[in-house]
Amino acid sequence: MNSIRTDLAMESFDSESESSVPGVQVSHWDASGVRITEVLIQDPRTAEQLGKPCGAYLTMECGPLRERDPEARIAMSSLLGEELARMLRSDDGAPVLVIGLGNRFITPDSLGPLTIDRTLVTRHMISAGFAPEHMRPVSAIAPGVLGVTGIETMEMAHSLVERIRPRAVICIDSLAARNASRIGSTIQLADTGIQPGAGVGNHRSPLTKETLGVDVIAVGMPTVVYAATLARDAFASLSGQEDESSLDALERELLGQAIGEMIVTPREIDEIVKSAAGVIASGINAALHPRLSSAEIAAMMD
Repeated sequence: MNSIRTDLAMESFDSESESSVPGVQVSHWDASGVRITEVLIQDPRTAEQLGKPCGAYLTMECGPLRERDPEARIAMSSLLGEELARMLRSDDGAPVLVIGLGNRFITPDSLGPLTIDRTLVTRHMISAGFAPEHMRPVSAIAPGVLGVTGIETMEMAHSLVERIRPRAVICIDSLAARNASRIGSTIQLADTGIQPGAGVGNHRSPLTKETLGVDVIAVGMPTVVYAATLARDAFASLSGQEDESSLDALERELLGQAIGEMIVTPREIDEIVKSAAGVIASGINAALHPRLSSAEIAAMMD
């Protein structure tokens, strides 16, 4: 299990054996042309093997989303809003903090900041009496990355949580997938929080309920695949070898450490990320401001 490089819980084990993984419940269903997979990891030992904390992971897949199909965008943003509202477990209008992780100057890593640009922030207007009463106080920040700011994202997030005391924190980040077809077409929701930089192998301090003291919901989309993952599939296909330990040895022998850590992304990633940011922001805005119509949300985002 550990050899699979992915941030998607649904890819962390072989789909053919998903029903036999102890402590894991997997459900599938379809809605509005979107394939939904829910993975519930309940056993700590299995969680450690999978490299995923215990919790709920909801993955929504829609192939046409990558092609920026209008109907797919509407369906995905609508379902994202519904599922995110369900995970928030509260419609009492309590404050929420939205954090866009990543580096806006590196395209595959810019999903978080670009989503923040289109998130409806209202805390300042509500405190000044300018916003309608039915809108929730929402704050948003794109804190950048440690190499640019010199500040750990968790340190900044912790300070903000102590200051504004939100009901929950929503984090948006770019992810790594095992299957390249899921780049730009898949969104994962998780109630377990997130580890910034995990998608590109740059692990930082985690943003979780344990570290921040409030519920942390992670929203992510795959924008990269490890080169080693693509090569591994090629090795397996050409050699007919399926044993994981043998493939591990072959990967180390032929790729080496440097190449093994390389990541790849589609050449049209700029358009993919820009479109995805709009979809995710629409879903977040719908979840946080449920009394606004989709038309009102769209108008405010423009």
